[in-house]
Amino acid sequence: MRRIPTGIEVLDKALEGGVPQGSWVVVTGEPGVGKSILCIHFAYAGLRSGDPVVYVTTEQEFRDVMEQARQLGMDFSQFSVYNIAWKKEPEELPEIVVIDIFGLLKVARQLTEKAREESPDKVRRYAALSIDTLIEAINEAYEILAVAKERGSPERHVRLVIDSMSAFWVDKPVMARKYSYQLKIATHRENVTAMLTSQYAPTTRQAYGFGLEHIADGVIHMWMDDVETAKEIRRWLIIKKMRMTAHSARAYRVKIEPGRGMVLDEA
Repeated sequence: MRRIPTGIEVLDKALEGGVPQGSWVVVTGEPGVGKSILCIHFAYAGLRSGDPVVYVTTEQEFRDVMEQARQLGMDFSQFSVYNIAWKKEPEELPEIVVIDIFGLLKVARQLTEKAREESPDKVRRYAALSIDTLIEAINEAYEILAVAKERGSPERHVRLVIDSMSAFWVDKPVMARKYSYQLKIATHRENVTAMLTSQYAPTTRQAYGFGLEHIADGVIHMWMDDVETAKEIRRWLIIKKMRMTAHSARAYRVKIEPGRGMVLDEA
């Protein structure tokens, strides 16, 4: 079995070398625990190993992701980046294709226009934060990366990051399970290893919308101790499940360090 490293040495050791190829891994936790930083490590490790990356970010613009990564010792600017929101065609084959809210808006407009042409009397309008739009954008990214022919299964390994999935059911959390299944059925491929984040509510410590963890092959949960009690920020990470992996069952202390990024304490 080929394992896909996360880019964090201690975590990869806890996973017997990394995530099984083709897995869907969900990273859960409340805001501020480090979910996005884990995604940055995963994407950066892929780029360094030669894997093309599709990076969906609904939380912030990708230039802010790049700046945060640079501060943590990961320089995305050394790789060819293309944003599907851009009007110009890529001048060279990208190594990472970015899908942010502006890219999703562009794809939603394209889908709506196509629906208008096919059925002028009954036009379906697509929203930027819809699963159908997300699926279309991911398939477009595969085409731009030249990893799949005619929207088929990628012929080489691709890393997919979606940060976060919670944005796609923010107005209807009861639909989370349906949307999660729809996305996985449409985009899950043996040559695609995915890392997706899901928000937990700080007050209830429960997922905002149930469903994503149920379709995941692996779940990495992150949290922090109550800051009013601890009087400091103490972050933690534990692997709740990972298919085909005799993973560590213990919790790891998480530190975020300039120039190093996420550091897990084995002690």
